[in-house]
Amino acid sequence: MKLFTLKKLIATALLCMGVFASNAEIPAGYYRSLNGKSNAELKTAIHNLLKDHTLVSSYNALPQYFAKTDVYNDGTNRWWDMYSNDVRYAPSFSGLNREHSFPKSWWGGGSDTPAYVDLNHLYPSEMKANTAKSNYPLGVVATASFDNGCSKVGSPTTGQGGGASKVFEPDDRYKGDLARAYFYMVCCYQNLTWKYTYMVQQNTYPTLTTWAINLLMKWHREDPPSEKEYLRNEEVYKVQNNRNPFIDYPELAEYIWGNKKDKPFYETNSDEPAGDPILITPVQGMTLDFGQVAIGKSTTARLLFRGENLTGSLSIALSTGDKAMFSIPTKSISTSKVNTPTGYDLEITYTPTAIGKHTTKLIVSDGGITGSRGIVFNAECCEMPTLQTPKALPATDIQEDSYVANWEIPAGDEIDYYIVTRTRLCNGVSSIEEIEAETNSLEIEDFAESTSESYYVQSVRLGERSQPSNVIFVEHAGVTGIEADMKLGTCNIPGGVRFVCSQVHHNVAIYDVAGRQIMTLPQVENDDEIMLPYGVYLISVPSQRQLLKVIVK
Repeated sequence: MKLFTLKKLIATALLCMGVFASNAEIPAGYYRSLNGKSNAELKTAIHNLLKDHTLVSSYNALPQYFAKTDVYNDGTNRWWDMYSNDVRYAPSFSGLNREHSFPKSWWGGGSDTPAYVDLNHLYPSEMKANTAKSNYPLGVVATASFDNGCSKVGSPTTGQGGGASKVFEPDDRYKGDLARAYFYMVCCYQNLTWKYTYMVQQNTYPTLTTWAINLLMKWHREDPPSEKEYLRNEEVYKVQNNRNPFIDYPELAEYIWGNKKDKPFYETNSDEPAGDPILITPVQGMTLDFGQVAIGKSTTARLLFRGENLTGSLSIALSTGDKAMFSIPTKSISTSKVNTPTGYDLEITYTPTAIGKHTTKLIVSDGGITGSRGIVFNAECCEMPTLQTPKALPATDIQEDSYVANWEIPAGDEIDYYIVTRTRLCNGVSSIEEIEAETNSLEIEDFAESTSESYYVQSVRLGERSQPSNVIFVEHAGVTGIEADMKLGTCNIPGGVRFVCSQVHHNVAIYDVAGRQIMTLPQVENDDEIMLPYGVYLISVPSQRQLLKVIVK
């Protein structure tokens, strides 16, 4: 018997016995806006329900959230890593990555969307598995190039992959988990424009491609929600104030992509009278984490308030503990702001005045709700970091369409992540891109579009950046200034650059290492000279598809 079939039978039996009781924890009124809707209208209603949520404090703070959402519930404090069978224990995050199960490169990799830090698709992952997974789509592997006993990467079976050379196949225990994470993502972020369309397409319905629907629905049906998912859904809700509806109501997927399309959905667990005042979010027992902040700095977090039929303004007040370190802009929130589908975001600012951990509680009352609710705020103030300048290393594995950027890890520094600044020259047009990396290497996947590139690296700790590293230049094989017509000769004048060529070249552009075009030469002839300030420059010769590097001393 296959593992997922056995799991399905066990989970079904437990559900019938009421062991998981998943729906019992769903807040009253939370899914009311979905009732009576079907197909595209239902999917958009889910989008509207999920998209406005409380954001986690920062990307570098994700491990402290994972300590609540992805640790075994058996008292061992063991990380629950769905990508390997390795045993590691919290709070140490050594050997793990912050893994976007729905690859961030699919929307372009930008950190300016809530998807970048959305816990509903972020998990801790063993580094090698995370690297092997890359941005490949989910799928069934035909021939594996990576297999650690839990995750497989390799060529896809016929009909899968959406054009990708490889797919990522999770263990049978987690296929349904990831299918439901993908369902969540294509609903919550159906408004994004996709850079990679292996499994998604540019529309709000159905968003998933046909082969992706067939695969994900199969995994969703064969591997139903487990106790792990139910508990995780509750913990994420306490952080983000939104839930994965496909865990609470697995049948929802059938109404959107499966065998119940065209039928209206109605939630089955709500006994709450429609007219009673309800504060849907925030919930009692929620903890809002601000992460770590350097002394002298401040950070702001948002807390979502959303309700129905509230009869008066909500009263809010900071109480106990280190409340002087936190500030809120108001003492009450009107019903006109809370009784709406999008709700109201309360901004809370943490401005520490002393090193150490700080906590307080926000008390919410009135508005017609029974009693009050307490939301705990946690934060930590640290010394201002002092970071060494990293050393960038030459690129490796240079292919026509990709290469790997490398750098040394500064000894002794505590680092949250790295920022790789990539400068591209494409047909005489320069562009700059910043990419976050967790380890000391980064695969660049769209090198084919560039004439040439350069990169430098900075370490980041508590939002502070180190000085930029040295600059590494990367060129395609065979495209060099030495082999083509244009060369750089010796100039006896300090700061001078002399051109050596056999013909006249037009529109020669000069860039600094940051990718800024500082000069255009309409015409260059043999032995022409120019003066430049000290520094490193790229000289683009469009007629020859050349890129020359010069160091002016």
